[in-house]
Amino acid sequence: MEKELLEINYDRLVEKALRHVAIEALKLVQKNGLPGDHHYYITFNTRHEGVSIPDDLLATYPTEMTIVLQYQFYDLYVDEKKFGVTLSFNGLDKRLEVPFEAVKYFADPYAKFGLKFNDDELDDLDDEFDEDYDDEGMYEGLEDETPRPAKASGESAQDNVVALDAFRKK
Repeated sequence: MEKELLEINYDRLVEKALRHVAIEALKLVQKNGLPGDHHYYITFNTRHEGVSIPDDLLATYPTEMTIVLQYQFYDLYVDEKKFGVTLSFNGLDKRLEVPFEAVKYFADPYAKFGLKFNDDELDDLDDEFDEDYDDEGMYEGLEDETPRPAKASGESAQDNVVALDAFRKK
């Protein structure tokens, strides 16, 4: 019996962890409201499966939309997979539901904090290799299969290394 080769897909693990930062930030706002001058810019793919926005907004934003959670947002709902919020557009309240997988950018300008997700090039690469990885980012193929590349061709594995020495206390 062949033993399965398990490889860790660090790109997927990092993506998942960073999305969790956005989830937790929105959960805090759901529970306590936005503190001080914090506000969020959230850009998402309007055509992603599970996105629910009114047809007139979809016509105006056929591929991507950026919303701002600052002063006039209502009924924020957040779970591990999606968030929903009611926003005012030209004086009319409209409900949006967005899976976190559709989010491309999450930022809090007040905190000078931002996260960018799913580069279009990586989206195409993900589609090609998704069936080989489980939800935790572990490679499920057999030893003779080629594992998912960590970077686009031409980039070395060294490009993925982050030196932590600068962050250590001396």
